[in-house]
Amino acid sequence: MNWLKKIIQIWKLKDLRNSILYVMGLLVVFRLAAHIPVPGVDTTALEQFFNTNQLLGVMNILSGGGMENFSIVALGVAPYITASIIFQLLVMIIPRLEELQKEGEAGQRKIQQWTRLLSVPLAALQAYALIVLLSQQSNLQIISNLDSWRLFITIVTMTGGTIFLMWIGELITERHIGNGISLLIFTGIVVQLPQALQQTIFIFDRTQLINIIIFIAIALITIVGVVVVTEGQRNVPVSYAKRVRGMKMYGGVNTHLPLRVNMAGVIPIIFAISIILFPPTVAQFFLNAKSTVLVTIAQNTIGLFQNQIFYGAIYFLLVFGFTYFYTEVVFHPDQIAENLQKQSGFIPGIRPGSHTADYLRRTTTRITLAGALFLGLIAVLPVAMTSFTGVATLAIGGTSLLIVVQVVIETVKQLESQLTMRDYEGL
Repeated sequence: MNWLKKIIQIWKLKDLRNSILYVMGLLVVFRLAAHIPVPGVDTTALEQFFNTNQLLGVMNILSGGGMENFSIVALGVAPYITASIIFQLLVMIIPRLEELQKEGEAGQRKIQQWTRLLSVPLAALQAYALIVLLSQQSNLQIISNLDSWRLFITIVTMTGGTIFLMWIGELITERHIGNGISLLIFTGIVVQLPQALQQTIFIFDRTQLINIIIFIAIALITIVGVVVVTEGQRNVPVSYAKRVRGMKMYGGVNTHLPLRVNMAGVIPIIFAISIILFPPTVAQFFLNAKSTVLVTIAQNTIGLFQNQIFYGAIYFLLVFGFTYFYTEVVFHPDQIAENLQKQSGFIPGIRPGSHTADYLRRTTTRITLAGALFLGLIAVLPVAMTSFTGVATLAIGGTSLLIVVQVVIETVKQLESQLTMRDYEGL
């Protein structure tokens, strides 16, 4: 019952307990906001539209569950995630931004501020795109009587909702009880699980019993796999040379540098979902175009992404690529090699400096290959099983499961680090 002792220990620490209650309070505020609908929307018709569109269901995941109600936070944190992707790409290709990132906390604060500013126009554009998309569904009459003034007010309201969630996410992150943006997505997924189970039970018949059992088994394997990959690490031995200062001797310690198999965590999955939704979403706007060529291209694009084989292949490649990309962003071998050299540390058999950086880079590339392959396979496995079992309500559950497991692991680790820090401080 070690976990029970941990919970009791956390609850006894007043500041940590208050931080957890504070975060839970913010998540409750988020869920309340997710149930405040934008006026003039037929929620029944909207629910029907979401049930027939799997891609919008995945977008609803990124919105934290606010899109299905067309609430004031319907866009969720998706614009902020898109802005983050854009700036992380720019950091790799623009030397000035790369230098700014290397300046430490001050430079990262500037990039973070620019990311927030970029999120505002992206949120406005996405709000307009979503409104136009729903307005085009004339057979369902989701949005009616939308004049220019109401359109403007709705866009401003939805953009403000995104900024509000960004603020809540940053408040949560400051408490060091998990990543705020990830926890918002996590909360939106968890509150939808009862509805997904209800839909699955509602359509259940005896012929699907074996399929559902197979899917549950695959889900359990997915959970185990994500935990194994997230916890897996390569320990690189590091030795510190002995140094004599005055009458005392320092150093002479053998330790290790942990290199995780999946340093990127849940970010590759979120990035992949954001990118894969873009082409079919844009194509929706051209279904009613006057040009026959545009309509044909839009229909072919939507049909292509509805093909499970193509969808799974693109999803796998994006998760694989973003795992490497984000690892490159967060792991800096040159900086680690420089810090080791300054502290008289070295890897046995490897010369300090550039040779150490090259060794760390090669090692990280090899172990990331295993992590990226495994994470990509786990990502597409639920899609493949849904095609095999025919249980459509569980399709989104696979992607959700990946995010939930990763967020839980990250949050637990942060809580454990807080407990360890307080043990060192004697609290």
